[in-house]
Amino acid sequence: MARFDGRIASGLLDVTDDPAALDSAGFWAVVADFEGRITCARFAHVRRAQTPGTGAEGWRGPARSAWSSSLDRAGYTAGVRRIREHIAAGEVYQANLCRVLSAPLPDPVHGADVDALTTRLAHGNPAPYAGTVRLPEHGVEVATASPELFLERRGTRIGSGPIKGTGRTEDDLLAKDYAENVMIVDLVRNDLGRVCATGSVTVPDLCAVEKHPGLVHLVSTVEGELRPGLGWPALLDAAFPPGSVTGAPKSSSLRIIRALETVPRGPYCGALGWVDADRGEARLAVGIRTFWIDRDDPSGPQVRFGTGAGITWGSDPEREWDETELKAARLLAVASDPSQR
Repeated sequence: MARFDGRIASGLLDVTDDPAALDSAGFWAVVADFEGRITCARFAHVRRAQTPGTGAEGWRGPARSAWSSSLDRAGYTAGVRRIREHIAAGEVYQANLCRVLSAPLPDPVHGADVDALTTRLAHGNPAPYAGTVRLPEHGVEVATASPELFLERRGTRIGSGPIKGTGRTEDDLLAKDYAENVMIVDLVRNDLGRVCATGSVTVPDLCAVEKHPGLVHLVSTVEGELRPGLGWPALLDAAFPPGSVTGAPKSSSLRIIRALETVPRGPYCGALGWVDADRGEARLAVGIRTFWIDRDDPSGPQVRFGTGAGITWGSDPEREWDETELKAARLLAVASDPSQR
């Protein structure tokens, strides 16, 4: 099943890793890993549903103390310093540095329903692009409380809403945050320009302040008109992975990310959402504030969650670590079980 935008999709018809299927027919749920693996699932039935209720009995989270990080504080701050060296050498203007948090599932059979976790998130950390994709037989079990729009499509009209700049309040936002946002807007404009009509790419909003539970973000809007004859394969090839979670230039940032991050990001920093091929509409979120289940870990089923920050020349390593903690704190509190010690 899948749950997005007040709709529940059920009755799985087929699953493919070919994005060209999204241009055919039907209602699809999409999960794309940061590393490029894509799962497109077509459903027979889509019904309107209320916001998830208060019941979340199908989720039993780990203890808050059970979470471990792929990069500890020393490793992360060392990575920030290394990125600043790359910037000083002129190799990159900005790169996103992320870490993945993991914890064993206390009850992987009866307490690991990601849709029940989505219910918890809807009440503890509401988000505009929240949702679930649950396809356990295909290795996809994801719950997201994403605040960030990756791609929206209405016919040939394409939109993106990159986020860069985070603080507890608006007063916490620095000049570095605004500069970072503008850099990524330029990158997203370039990405969409590869598939949009010449002169159609615009920026209706630049560095707007959005309030979310426990923090604020700077958000911009980039729009364009898709060129005739192009569909999802071309659009994803141009725009993926999302620029806000890679850096600028994207190719250099990806090389640095591969060198510094110790584990794959998986659905974190990828894309997830829905495509209605019959209506020519879609909405894919950037896979941030996202939990997923990994049942193939040698030590047993794990729940994972990613957090990160954009690094520029003006970055302070300790402040960037604190930003990753801020982004994770509220969501880990919602997903964890406070009764466990």
